[in-house]
Amino acid sequence: MWEGGVILRGEIKRVVLAYSGGLDTSVILHWLKENYGCEVIAYCADVGQGDDLDEIRDKALKTGADDVVVEDLRDEFVRDYVWPLLRANAIYETGYMLGTSIARPVIAKGQVEVAKRVGADTLSHGATGKGNDQVRFEISYTALAPELNIVSPWRIWDFRGREDLMKYAKENGIPISVTKERPYSIDRNLLHISYEGGILEDISKAPPEDMFILTVSPERAPDNPTIIEIAFKDGNPISIDGKEMDPVTLLSYLNRVGGQNGVGRADIVENRYVGIKSRGVYETPGGTILRIAHKALEAISMDREVMHLRDSLIPRYAEMIYYGYWFSPERRVLQSLMDEAQRGVNGKIRLKLYKGNCTIEGRESPNSIYDPEFATFEEETVYNQKDAEGFIRLNALRLKIHTLKAKIG
Repeated sequence: MWEGGVILRGEIKRVVLAYSGGLDTSVILHWLKENYGCEVIAYCADVGQGDDLDEIRDKALKTGADDVVVEDLRDEFVRDYVWPLLRANAIYETGYMLGTSIARPVIAKGQVEVAKRVGADTLSHGATGKGNDQVRFEISYTALAPELNIVSPWRIWDFRGREDLMKYAKENGIPISVTKERPYSIDRNLLHISYEGGILEDISKAPPEDMFILTVSPERAPDNPTIIEIAFKDGNPISIDGKEMDPVTLLSYLNRVGGQNGVGRADIVENRYVGIKSRGVYETPGGTILRIAHKALEAISMDREVMHLRDSLIPRYAEMIYYGYWFSPERRVLQSLMDEAQRGVNGKIRLKLYKGNCTIEGRESPNSIYDPEFATFEEETVYNQKDAEGFIRLNALRLKIHTLKAKIG
């Protein structure tokens, strides 16, 4: 059982490595075999990052992997991770929609399942010792398979940066792409693309326009708006413009149409779990559209006190995911509350996408609590305005007593 510390050569026999095919995990694959004399199974999860998975498989084998497992987790990722996130309206701090955070548990789960299937005794990943991902992976591993060892090379080896890794790769014949390095790091999946590090660490400067992949700049977006209608059932999106879609198709479509209209960019300085402030630039077009539409539907179909209670818990729920506690008992309990609150969140929302903006054009729900007969300022018979007098008097009573007592004192 893993209890921290350094694991010695001979103590592990078979490792399942979360493998992306990049420089870090390619070096880690070779380094694990060299330093532990163990088998290494490279595990690549497809969560919509857009990589050539056949190429990654070949690269892992050429680097020395004893086996390569490639799994398509896109449907599970959106259905069982992104949709629950959406039902909770989760957002971290000033606007991060948790795109990287929510992908880590589904990858870790797949990795653990492979480890159990092939009889591995150890899990490994390529996250550095300075960021959030090391926490997310390892807390997930421990929650799902506490009997397995964990090796985190960035916290063990003597390499200090990319130049060291490049040198090691060259010395050991590790195939690496000879391409110009981007001056920032990228993480991509079906929910978002994130950019951080490098030139983005200067928070006084705007990100370069040629960095963005999913979205055009609002200035270059079409001059005519795009109108779409999204239908929901119990808080889950089910169709666009009357056409039912599976989760992956629906989110992919919204990423495309949102990106074409410049929707979904965010530039944030956030607080990492390890205590460091970090700048992240994000593209989340589909998620941004869905969150706006979902909140608009809740506004007409959800009870006020249920909404206020749920909203008060969103920051805590978002922290659980950001910090890596997706598989914790507290997240599961809180998810039950979030999902119960979504019963009856049914209907359609019509939206206008225009030059970076996503605005509501219309709302309808068979469960709508909004009633124009109650809401009208015109003459009506369902609400006696004189009743408000007692309501106000009773609610102001404590303030009246407080002021009177203060004067006496």
